[in-house]
Amino acid sequence: MTQTTADEERIVPPASKRALLQRLTMPWWTLIFPLLGVGAVLISLYKMGTPGLIAAAVILMGCVLAAVHHAEVVAHRVGEPFGTLVLAVAVTVIEVSLIVSLMLSDAGDASTLARDTVFAAIMIILNGIVGLCLLSGGVRHGEQRFSLRGASASLNVLVAMVVLSLVLPNYVSSAPGPTYAPSQLIFVAIVSLILYGTFVFVQTGRHREMFLPADEDLPADAHTTVPSGSDTLVALGLLLVALVGVVLLAKGLSAKVEEAILGAGLPLAIVGVIIAGLVLAPESLAAYRAAKRNRLQTSLNLALGSALATIGLTIPSVAIVSLALDLPLALGIGPKEMTVLVLSLFVITLSLGTGRTTLLGGAVHLVIFAAYLFITVVP
Repeated sequence: MTQTTADEERIVPPASKRALLQRLTMPWWTLIFPLLGVGAVLISLYKMGTPGLIAAAVILMGCVLAAVHHAEVVAHRVGEPFGTLVLAVAVTVIEVSLIVSLMLSDAGDASTLARDTVFAAIMIILNGIVGLCLLSGGVRHGEQRFSLRGASASLNVLVAMVVLSLVLPNYVSSAPGPTYAPSQLIFVAIVSLILYGTFVFVQTGRHREMFLPADEDLPADAHTTVPSGSDTLVALGLLLVALVGVVLLAKGLSAKVEEAILGAGLPLAIVGVIIAGLVLAPESLAAYRAAKRNRLQTSLNLALGSALATIGLTIPSVAIVSLALDLPLALGIGPKEMTVLVLSLFVITLSLGTGRTTLLGGAVHLVIFAAYLFITVVP
């Protein structure tokens, strides 16, 4: 018996055992919930009455939390700003798939679904996520600092994208209503891709230092052990599985939510808010957690990068689908939405205009977000 134990010790040294145990002590729910999400979709759990809907909602939230955990592992491995870019692009790709799938369905007015979802995402990011991060970070750490050059560059591109995609369609005369003519839609799609591609090149290459957190803003545990390559690959795979589970469960639940909204006589634009909120939940939680750790730069990279990816990838994708399948696509927002958009862009420019933030800016953004939600429910 002693010899067998000695042989086992030679095969698996104590250090290796500890490493193995540490790897196995990864939160179990970060492994289980992504698999449960895919399984719930395969068996259409959300179609099994009220208990099934409740179970699907719980699994959905678990997938969101798991996605945040695995995204942080990947981000820690690849560093800033690549880490935040991973989650922003992954979530946006899934969002595009969700919008396109709903556009091809017979639910509601498919022509305005992309516009409502993109606009809702912009409002959630600029006011909801940014406001929550500034408020929570300000309450816990007082005044927080970030790279003013990076934030200014992001806002510069974002304003151009938003106006070209959501405002200008109201004023062109080549097509009736808040729509672009096919040639105009192609032009805006190409321009959006060029702007986003240029931004990514600047953020990850030529001027990467503009988007890096300052050394003095890093928390005490910022230099903890970097995850290994194998752990990072596992986290990346589980991140993708979790995101797929999020969007597919959100799609299944959104159909039920849409039926309830229409049955209650509420505006259909609420569907876009719910879809955008569900899809952006992983980024929202990741940005919030970064702000509480006094890493506001990471939070802003996530928030503003997500806003840019939402327009830079979503608009070209839905434009291609619209042109290829001859589907109507209304992009122009109304006067009420335009007012809130202008207010949001103006306020965030002031909030991020000095390189320092307090809880006051967060409170202002959250009030604007509450106003947006209120006028959406009560138009």
